[in-house]
Amino acid sequence: MSAGCAERKCLAGFGDHMKTFGAIGELGSLDGPLHLAAGFFDGVHIGHQEVIRTAQREAEAVGGHVVVLTFDRHPASVLRPGTEPRLLTSVRHKLVLMERLGVAAVLMLRFDEVMAAMEPDEFIGALVRSGRPLASLSVGQDWRFGKGRTGDVKMLTKVGRRAGFRLHALAPVMTGGEPVSSTRVRLAIEAGDFAGAALLLGRDYSVLGEVIRGRQLGRRLGFPTANLALEAEQLPPVGVYAVRAVLDGRILDGVANLGLRPTVEDGSLTRHFEVHLFGFADDIYGRQLDVRFVSRLRDEVRFASLDDLKAQIAEDARRARLALGTT
Repeated sequence: MSAGCAERKCLAGFGDHMKTFGAIGELGSLDGPLHLAAGFFDGVHIGHQEVIRTAQREAEAVGGHVVVLTFDRHPASVLRPGTEPRLLTSVRHKLVLMERLGVAAVLMLRFDEVMAAMEPDEFIGALVRSGRPLASLSVGQDWRFGKGRTGDVKMLTKVGRRAGFRLHALAPVMTGGEPVSSTRVRLAIEAGDFAGAALLLGRDYSVLGEVIRGRQLGRRLGFPTANLALEAEQLPPVGVYAVRAVLDGRILDGVANLGLRPTVEDGSLTRHFEVHLFGFADDIYGRQLDVRFVSRLRDEVRFASLDDLKAQIAEDARRARLALGTT
C-alpha cells in the first residue's frame, strides 16, 4: 500500500469518540467559554473547514470548548420536499470527517417543521442561554436560519454585540475564481472529475457505507466483494473504478463496481456498490467502510456468461493494481 503513517493516523476512527448533543439545552453541560461553528456542512469542503478552524482558533486563543452546530437532514427536505439535492455525505460520514479535523463535540439538531418555524431570535437566544458563556460564533457570510430564513449575519451582528459573543462571518473560499460550494463538488463528482472534487474538498472524494450481505457471487467467481449500503449520496457515473478503502485506520487497495450489474440482475434499476479488496478476505459484515475513488477503469457492460465476467474482473483487478501502484 502506498499510504504512509501520517495518512493512516489522520484516517483512523469513525466518529465514535466524538461527543454528540441532540438539543441546544445540552450545551449547558460544558463549562467554560463556548465557541460554535454553525452550518449544514454537506461534504465538509475547504470552505466549511475554514469556518470550523476559525472556531478552533478562537478556543485556542481564549480557552473553552468548540462545538459544531449542524442538522440531521438538508433543510430543503422539510421546506421544499422533493427539491433537496443529493448529499455529499451521510450524517455518519459528516461526523467522521469532522472528527478528523479535530472536532470533539457536535450539536446535531433535528430539522423538522418545529425547527423550521422557530424565529431567528428564539434560536439564537437559546444558544446564548445555553452557552456558559457563548463566546464566539463562526458562520459563512451567507448563512441563513430561522423561520422563513430571515436570520442572517446582520441580525447576528446585532445580537452578538448585545449578548457579548464574537461573530465571525467568513467570506467564501475561492478556487478557480469561483466560490467553493457543495454544488460545485456535486457537479464534479457527477462528471467523474475526482481531481476537481478533491481540490474543493481538501481530501479525496469518498463514500462511507455499512458492509451488507449480497448474493456472494463474487466469492464464487474467486473475487469476494464487500457490498456497501449507501444512503442518498451524490455518486459518480456508473462504472468500474480503482479505489482505496479505509477500515479501522487500515488502507486497502481494491477495485469497485458501481452500477446495475446487468450480467446477473435482470433489468434492475437499483444501483449496487461492491468492492473487491486485494489480498483481503476477513468477515467485515456490519462494519463501516470508507471508499475513495481513485480512477475510472471502464463502463459497466453486460457479459454473455459468468466466465466472461470472471475474466473481465481479473483484467479490471490487474488494471486497478497498475493505477494504484499496488504490487
